[in-house]
Amino acid sequence: METELQQILQFWMNHAVDQQKGGFLGALNHQNIPDLAAPKGIVLNARILWTFSAVYQWKPDTQYIMLAERAFDYLMEYGLDKKFGGVFWKLLPDGNVLDDRKQIYAHAFVIYGLSEFYEATKNKKALDAAISLFYLIEEKSYDVKYGGYFEAFTRNWSAIEDARLSEKDRNEKKTMNTHLHIIEAYANLYKVWPNRILKFKIIHLLQLFKQYFIDAKSFHLNLFFTENWQLKRDVISYGHDIEAAWLLLDCAIIIGDIEWMHTLEQMAVSIVNAAAEGLDVDGGLWYEKRIADDFLIREKHWWPQAEAMIGFLNAWQITQQNHFFEKSFNSWQFVKEHIIDKNYGEWVWGVDANYRVMNSQDKIGFWKCPYHNARACMEIIQRLSMPTIFDSF
Repeated sequence: METELQQILQFWMNHAVDQQKGGFLGALNHQNIPDLAAPKGIVLNARILWTFSAVYQWKPDTQYIMLAERAFDYLMEYGLDKKFGGVFWKLLPDGNVLDDRKQIYAHAFVIYGLSEFYEATKNKKALDAAISLFYLIEEKSYDVKYGGYFEAFTRNWSAIEDARLSEKDRNEKKTMNTHLHIIEAYANLYKVWPNRILKFKIIHLLQLFKQYFIDAKSFHLNLFFTENWQLKRDVISYGHDIEAAWLLLDCAIIIGDIEWMHTLEQMAVSIVNAAAEGLDVDGGLWYEKRIADDFLIREKHWWPQAEAMIGFLNAWQITQQNHFFEKSFNSWQFVKEHIIDKNYGEWVWGVDANYRVMNSQDKIGFWKCPYHNARACMEIIQRLSMPTIFDSF
């Protein structure tokens, strides 16, 4: 894991920096050819900020903090909306605004990155910005009537007709994906700013996951809801299942809530077992399955494999059942065999059912980032080299 982590980081240091227009490239194709005209996503910048801030604390190399500082400076200069507050969604290569929508998903990742950068550097501007975004989300996005958070707004925080993260998503008021990354961001902020209101909001989010997002029968994640929590069934996302299984428990551990830790320990194992329905015999995790016609989308994308490595290992730590450890290890074996790009570096977007690489997808892009795979490496290093919280239960 240490070797792979270093190789991932080296790839991003070598290829991601935009030397011409500042910040980081908006896109780099499968053959490592940059697209200098590609738009720059704030989410990608925030994920780079988190990754290199986190890894600097694992190994304090000046190269790592320099990249984190580059991401922080770019975000503060171009990503923040200084007129209406919050962050933009998408920028032109020169830093001018291309899409000024207020997607709460992006705000969550910026909080995630800023709080990690503060932990690494103690730069108070980063903490102040993260706290300010927390209060802004609570003011603008929190639903005081039904609970939870609305998905998106216009630049001036008015209602927006199309709230989708991407074209593949349903256009609904509330989504599991955004809520998952809000709680992830809030928990990361809590580590450096243990505020009473923030803790209350994290617990509220845990309650929402238990009540709405985690299906009480199947333990798959319900993904899309109306404003008043009417479920709109769509797909089973095996990657989000396995990611939520370990991440929600981690949030409970961070706030030190013993009751929620025990609850989410049990739920983590059930969710992992549900996600394991998406495992192929080769150890890879299929992408999604449509619920309406039970149709399996026979692709294995990079990020569900990374989350599977953590999720199954987490279940092994809870239960000490060896088959979970084997599933985690087999996920890593699948990654080594089919996902790590032995020619051009980093991880490919994914492979189809016949192991053909999805090489039309970018190596660096709006959604392709170092966050999932670098985090998987760091999580596994930490979990296998240190006593865990579970040892004290």
